[in-house]
Amino acid sequence: MEKDGAAQDNPNSQQKKLIPPYMKAISGSFGGIVEASCLQPIDVIKTRLQLDRSGNYKGILHCGTTISQTEGVRALWKGLTPFATHLTLKYALRMGSNAMLQSAFKDPETGKVSNHGRFLSGFGAGVLEALVIVTPFEVVKIKLQQQRGLSPDLLKYKGPVHCAQTIIREEGLRGLWAGASPTVMRNGTNQAAMFSAKNAYDVLLWKKHEQDGKVLQPWQSMISGFLAGTAGPICTGPFDVVKTRLMAQSREGGELKYKGMIHAIRTIYAEEGLAALWKGLLPRLMRIPPGQAIMWAVADQIIGLYERRYLQITPL
Repeated sequence: MEKDGAAQDNPNSQQKKLIPPYMKAISGSFGGIVEASCLQPIDVIKTRLQLDRSGNYKGILHCGTTISQTEGVRALWKGLTPFATHLTLKYALRMGSNAMLQSAFKDPETGKVSNHGRFLSGFGAGVLEALVIVTPFEVVKIKLQQQRGLSPDLLKYKGPVHCAQTIIREEGLRGLWAGASPTVMRNGTNQAAMFSAKNAYDVLLWKKHEQDGKVLQPWQSMISGFLAGTAGPICTGPFDVVKTRLMAQSREGGELKYKGMIHAIRTIYAEEGLAALWKGLLPRLMRIPPGQAIMWAVADQIIGLYERRYLQITPL
């Protein structure tokens, strides 16, 4: 009886009922499916702009219009299958691994995670997703997106599986991990900032703390997610451009133009100027913050439902 009374008197007792990492993974995967379906055209435009060295596209609208007119509207969803699969698996791994890493930084008494621990957990989750999922899927996606033309018979890659098989045959298995270094830097930094910022905005804007039983409205999650997703693209623009260039190049016709991440940065800067390292920034800002808004709106609802139904956590 004394133990029951102590548990009732201790407001932190609810917070010790931890949400299992697999639930965080499930919430992220559902969010990824919705995000991919909504935002694929912006990703196609971003990729085309980053690969455009001759100035064929005058901007986002011109690029999208040109693709639609010359290749059909469906071309704006090129690479959707690997993109949706990649986002679903990426968010599952990101959310699940971040939850597992955060558990190592939790205070055993309060169950809270320090800002330092949250940052390191996010960085670790970003590095893991970059190596395991992001790099090979983005290599295939970018190869598909850079193809131009209306006739499938004239395209080198017939689909995601054929594209992956062709890359392995021509470049070896390592070809699927082209651009791994800038991808690790981009994703690690992005996720460290994103998880830290999302928690900070939840607390600042809505007085929402982790596992306090409070479920944000979808529009509240979208605002926090949108704001959390803005810093990463600005800070990691050069890594994203270099990643795209390294993934898009092939050995056909001789030596590779870019030898690695540092060489690519130097070459792009020397040939195209400093601004070229932030090519595609606007479409990234049009895609990533809204993508985070959509993903968190879905994920927060799933996690909130789980807290209420299975952990019986009620607002403190």
